[in-house]
Amino acid sequence: MLDQEISQTSQSYQPTVAIEGLEDVPRPVVALPLDFPDGHRIPPHIHKRAQLIYAERGVMTVSVAQEGGGLWVIPPQRALWMPAGILHRIRMTGDVAMRTLYIDPAAAPTLPGDCRVVTVSSLLRELVLAAMRVPPLYDEAGPEGRLMGVILDQLRVLPIMPLHLPMPGDRRLAGICTALLDDLADNRPLEAWGRQAGASVSTLGRLFRAETGMGFAAWRQQARLVRALELLAAGRPVTQVALDLGYDSVSAFIAMFRRAFGVPPARYFRD
Repeated sequence: MLDQEISQTSQSYQPTVAIEGLEDVPRPVVALPLDFPDGHRIPPHIHKRAQLIYAERGVMTVSVAQEGGGLWVIPPQRALWMPAGILHRIRMTGDVAMRTLYIDPAAAPTLPGDCRVVTVSSLLRELVLAAMRVPPLYDEAGPEGRLMGVILDQLRVLPIMPLHLPMPGDRRLAGICTALLDDLADNRPLEAWGRQAGASVSTLGRLFRAETGMGFAAWRQQARLVRALELLAAGRPVTQVALDLGYDSVSAFIAMFRRAFGVPPARYFRD
């Protein structure tokens, strides 16, 4: 289970020297560009600073086990806001160009205290990419310091995207969710899952809403949406993605995707 996997590793985690050194630089914002191959995994870790994790290329899936956590998927040209002190791990789909800003919490006290995937405007994109060329010990009173100040201003007005999949803490629900994530084409109703888990439909339905903020059907659709982005990023054809996720027709999958993102899946990564 997600929380077990992270907790088993958390005691032995040590941040890399390069990242640790960056986080200790006496500047409000420092930048780090990193590239990763398809399938690469960053093990569970914690940062002293908040992060804006921007996907210039590829898709990242971020897992957080603590209360209020779950999965967040970061498509290309989007970013994840990650507050300081949250244990998380990252999985790469496709060749990933990760562009990260490490932000001193004292420099951004009004920024959110929870994780969220955000839309990156054209302006912020260029600012982030420009920041990647700024040395860590930049002149705070010079042009590079003003660049970082504009970035902090832009972070306060980022639109949130619906790319969070909350994971429940209840053992029965966690078992159902884990099984579904292993096979999202499984269309069994909650009643069938209840017989397997030894709980009534009403009990499971109440728990789903209490622990994830959504009903069972909505949770499964959100899980399919998150997985669809990973599969599409890996180059899987739209028709195959629809079938892999259990949709009766390609048109039904396309309609779901369009409702969530405003464009059909064939256009999403191209745009």
